[in-house]
Amino acid sequence: MIRPPAQVGQALHDVDTPALLLDLDAFEANLRTLRESLAGHAVRVRPHAKTHKCADIAKLQVAAGAVGVCCQKVSEAEVLVEAGIEDVLVTNEVVGAPKIARLAELSKRARLGVCVDDLSNLRAIAQSGAKLDLYIELEVGMRRCGVEAGEALLALATEIHRYDHLRFAGLQAYHGRAQHVRSMAERRLAIGEAKEKVLATKALLAKNGIQCPTVTGAGSGTYMLEVEAAAWDEIQPGSYVFMDADYAKNEWAAPLPRFQHALFVLTTVMSRPAPERAIVDAGLKASSVDSGMPTVWGRPGLVYGRASDEHGSLEIAGDAAPPQLGDKLFLVPGHCDPTVNLYDWYVCFRGARVEALWSIGARGAVL
Repeated sequence: MIRPPAQVGQALHDVDTPALLLDLDAFEANLRTLRESLAGHAVRVRPHAKTHKCADIAKLQVAAGAVGVCCQKVSEAEVLVEAGIEDVLVTNEVVGAPKIARLAELSKRARLGVCVDDLSNLRAIAQSGAKLDLYIELEVGMRRCGVEAGEALLALATEIHRYDHLRFAGLQAYHGRAQHVRSMAERRLAIGEAKEKVLATKALLAKNGIQCPTVTGAGSGTYMLEVEAAAWDEIQPGSYVFMDADYAKNEWAAPLPRFQHALFVLTTVMSRPAPERAIVDAGLKASSVDSGMPTVWGRPGLVYGRASDEHGSLEIAGDAAPPQLGDKLFLVPGHCDPTVNLYDWYVCFRGARVEALWSIGARGAVL
C-alpha cells in the first residue's frame, strides 16, 4: 500500500497532492441527515460500501443504525468481513467457480447474501455448500441484470427452497438509472413503475405459496420515494455519505433531503502557462470523469475544462481571482465511486487540520 500523503495533525495546506479529502463535519452531517429523514418509517438501512470501500466508514454506518452493508464484489465483501462487518449483501450475481468458492468460504465467517437471476448459477452456488441468503434480482428498469416477474422468477424462488443451506431472502429491486434522472417528477415516475413491478412479483410469489421476506434496493437519488411507496423493506443508499458533481445536477426537493459535499480531491496549481489557463496536478488518474469533469469548489470563475493522465486544465474567467503557482484547490469529483477507487487513503480533516487517515482497504477489489 502507498504511504499516506499526510499526517494526523498536519495543516491541510501542507498535504501533498493529489490527495482524497474527507470533510468529517460534512460526512457526519450526512449520516445524521439520512437517519433523520427516515424517522417514523419502518425501513431498514443497508448502505452501499461500493461507494467508499472503507471498513472505518462501514463501521460508522452500522453504529448509526445500519443493519449491515452492501457491496458489489466478493473481494469487497472479504475486506469488510475481515474488518469485522458481520452482515454483508453482495448486490450482484457471482458467476464462476473461483468466485463461488470464495463466497462459500466467506459464508462461514459472516451472514452473507448474494443475488441470482439464472438457474444454472443458482445451482452452482448450491453445489458449493455455501450458507447464504439469496435474493432474486428483479428487473425494475435498470436494464442490466435481473429477471422480469414471471415463470423464470418463480422457478428461481422454487429452486432456492429445495436447499436447506440456502434461504430465499427476497427481491433485489434497485433502479440505478433513476438515481441521476434530473427532475423529481421523472424520478418519481420511474420509482412508481418499479413499485408496480415489485408488487406484481410479490403477488405472483404469494399466489404460489412463497413468502417474500424482504424487498431491498433504492439509492441516494431516490430512496425516500421507495420509502414512501411502501413496497421496499430495506434501502441501499451509497453516495449520500460523499455526494459528487453529478448528483449536484439533480433537482432536490421533498421528500429527499439535501446532502453535503464531503469528498474532495486536493490538487496543486503546477503551471500558469497563460493568463486564462492554469494547470493542476489532478488529471484522469486522480478523478473519474465518466460522469463529467470535476468542479472547482469555492472558486467562482474557475472551470475544470479537460483532463489528461496527470494534468487538469482550468479555464479562468476574466473576472475570476486567478490562482497562483502552488495554490491548493478543492475539486468535487464528477463521480465519487470510481474516484475513490483511485486512492489508498482518505485524508480526513476537520477545519484546517488533518484529524485521521482511513485506509481504502477494498480499493482495486474487483473480483
